[in-house]
Amino acid sequence: MAITDIKTFAHLTAADIETLGQELDSIRRSVELSRGERDAKYIRRAIAAQRGLEVAARAVLFGSRNRWAWLTGTALLSVAKIIENMELGHNISHGQWDWMNDPEIHSSSWEWDMTGPSAQWRRAHNYSHHTYTNVLGKDEDLGFGILRMTRDEQWRPINLVQPLANLLLAATFEWGIALHDWSIEKELADTPPWEVASGPNVEFARKIWRQVAKDYLIYPALTGPAFKHTLKANAAANLVRNLWAYAVIFCGHFPDGAEKFTVEQLENETSGEWYLRQMLGSANFKAGPAMAFMSGNLCYQIEHHLFPDLPSNRYPEIAARVRELCDKYDLPYTTGSLGKQYLLAFRTIHKLALPDRFLKATADNAPETSSERKFAGITLPSLGADSTHWLRIDPETGKRRGLRSALHEAKVALQEKARQEKEMLREAKAALKEKAGHERQVLREATVAFQDRARQEQAALREKAMRDKRFRLRRRVR
Repeated sequence: MAITDIKTFAHLTAADIETLGQELDSIRRSVELSRGERDAKYIRRAIAAQRGLEVAARAVLFGSRNRWAWLTGTALLSVAKIIENMELGHNISHGQWDWMNDPEIHSSSWEWDMTGPSAQWRRAHNYSHHTYTNVLGKDEDLGFGILRMTRDEQWRPINLVQPLANLLLAATFEWGIALHDWSIEKELADTPPWEVASGPNVEFARKIWRQVAKDYLIYPALTGPAFKHTLKANAAANLVRNLWAYAVIFCGHFPDGAEKFTVEQLENETSGEWYLRQMLGSANFKAGPAMAFMSGNLCYQIEHHLFPDLPSNRYPEIAARVRELCDKYDLPYTTGSLGKQYLLAFRTIHKLALPDRFLKATADNAPETSSERKFAGITLPSLGADSTHWLRIDPETGKRRGLRSALHEAKVALQEKARQEKEMLREAKAALKEKAGHERQVLREATVAFQDRARQEQAALREKAMRDKRFRLRRRVR
């Protein structure tokens, strides 16, 4: 199973977690109090840059019958759509800039350049996902309803096609998100399935019409003779944006180290435990300033899950302080290159497409899913024979010891256990080999003895036959 008791899994006391929560609250307050003109300039410049890129792309696409103009216009439009989706639409809809009280960039008024309505995404994503991050049965974004991303989910035959479903989701990510949020919206509104003209349905249909008309009719028509080329450019730009958004989201939610939780963890969950769940349930990827901007600063997914409504341009400085807390409380800070993080998620998608009988690890101790029970059955070096006592302070350094030390010691213990089992296997193999050799020697000796006895019996039979022959000859002579 996934994590049911985050305190036990993290090897922290309730007091530790409460203090951690207070320190994270302090980070939030310091950022909120320091928001000001430099942050406002950042978002306004980002909007101006995105709009400038889109205007340039639309202008170049008037000549899109020329190959290089098409490639240039498509590239500019792809970048513009990525920025609008990641740094603007996503973050503005989280309310990161509501403190400015600017109606143009307020979460309640911004409509993003995506198929699904921003309002439906806000209600589904901001509540369901960010409140119940990676909680099985509560977080609707855990696999987006079509992918099995943890062994806690029962395998079904339909999972065999999830590698193909994954490719389809990547290419049509905006549609996957839109349909996902629409279904949640209908569920939240308790809309009867037969009510075609319900509020969620009408809102969804209107946004689809506006988006499809804009991308595949109005803008192509404005370029006149280049209609078909502009149409292809818009489709290509949407595809590029979809693939990039998909990769960023999957790198932040599904690589190894992004833990999953059961609903039991939600019982009496404190604010400190909520913070800890966000830290353990998310993953970052390494990025420079340009890639960070293009990802909407979601390369800092851990920080985003801790503070989804703080300005994204502040995530780098928040990340430095969060890493300090991870060091202080001996917690893992899951990060890696973009390629590595995606390959880990990609491996999980393909591995969990198979039935559990083909998988080696268990749901308690798998790379993509683990729980507090992963430490059961092994003796950590710091525990010795006492499996109930965990040294919370390192006697040599005086530092607090938590999950990072426990994971390291468990890895060492498992490696030692594997080494011992391998040595025992080698010894058993050698013993079997020696026994087999001894048995072969006994068999050879028995075979030689049997052959000697057979030769003796054959000789005796020949001698007897000769005696009988001589006896018959003597009788004839008489």
